[in-house]
Amino acid sequence: MPRVCVIHGPNINLLGKREPEVYGNMTMNELNKQLVEYGKELGMEVDTFQSNHEGDIVDKIQEAEQYDYLIINPAAYSHTSVAIRDAIKAVNKPAMEVHISNIYKRESFRQHSLLSDVVQGQITGLGVPGYRLALEAAAYFLGEKEPDKIE
Repeated sequence: MPRVCVIHGPNINLLGKREPEVYGNMTMNELNKQLVEYGKELGMEVDTFQSNHEGDIVDKIQEAEQYDYLIINPAAYSHTSVAIRDAIKAVNKPAMEVHISNIYKRESFRQHSLLSDVVQGQITGLGVPGYRLALEAAAYFLGEKEPDKIE
């Protein structure tokens, strides 16, 4: 069974409390539970991890040999962390970047991601359902899910 690691960056632990008009009312624990359950439906094992500390996130990425796919919401580190970018590039595992808010509609300093050129793709601005779409993409790219046909 393919293994996927969902990595949440700083302040994601405040989901449900922090700016609900931007981030919604679902807590991180509720989100993680749904991701694990949906992963099972897709035939994948999903682990979740959250840290407010850049080095801890880098360490988790470096554990990627045990995973087949990474989904990362680096949060504010998207715009500042060369270390996270380099870790993703170094482990040479497919990765998807997820943002709950649309970073391209926010402050100018948030409109650039240092990770965008080292991840397979980016899902931004779709709220917490963006994580579900990232899992579906992982399942597709890992061969666990057939693509739906667009006619």
